[in-house]
Amino acid sequence: MSRYLGDDWILPTLTPNNTPFFTSGNIQIQFCEDCGHAQHPPDDLCYACQGTNLVFVACPGTGRIESCALVHHPVHPALKDKLPYVIAIVSIDGAPGCSVQGNVVGCPPETVKIGQRVQAVFEEAQHPASKQQLLIPQWELVSDRPEV
Repeated sequence: MSRYLGDDWILPTLTPNNTPFFTSGNIQIQFCEDCGHAQHPPDDLCYACQGTNLVFVACPGTGRIESCALVHHPVHPALKDKLPYVIAIVSIDGAPGCSVQGNVVGCPPETVKIGQRVQAVFEEAQHPASKQQLLIPQWELVSDRPEV
C-alpha cells in the first residue's frame, strides 16, 4: 500500500512504548498483567491501576468506528491534494474499552459512518533516522452496514 497521506507526510517518532504498534504489521495493544486493562496509547504505567507489569498483545485487527470526521480543510499545505479524507476513532476487537485513531482508506470518504466495521491495513514506510521499516495502521471498511 502506498502512503495514504503522501510520502512527505510526517511519520511517527518511535519510542519503546509505540514501536510494536508501528512496526509489527498487526494491531498491538498494551495490556496490564496485574488488572487486565487494555490501553492505547501505550505508556510506562497502567492507566487503571498504576501498575508497571505491561505487555503488548496482538489483537485481531478489526474493530468498529466509534467516531469519524470527514476532513475538507487541509491542516497542513502538504495535505491540500489529499482532501477529503476521513479520520476515525476505532474501538479494537479483543481490547475492551480501547480505541485507536487512524485514516479510513479504500472507499469514498463520504460513505464512512459511525458503527461500521473496519479492518486494519498497513502502509509501509521507512523511518528516516533509524531506517527501520514502519507498518502504519490504517483502516478499511469490511461492511457498508453500521452495527446495531
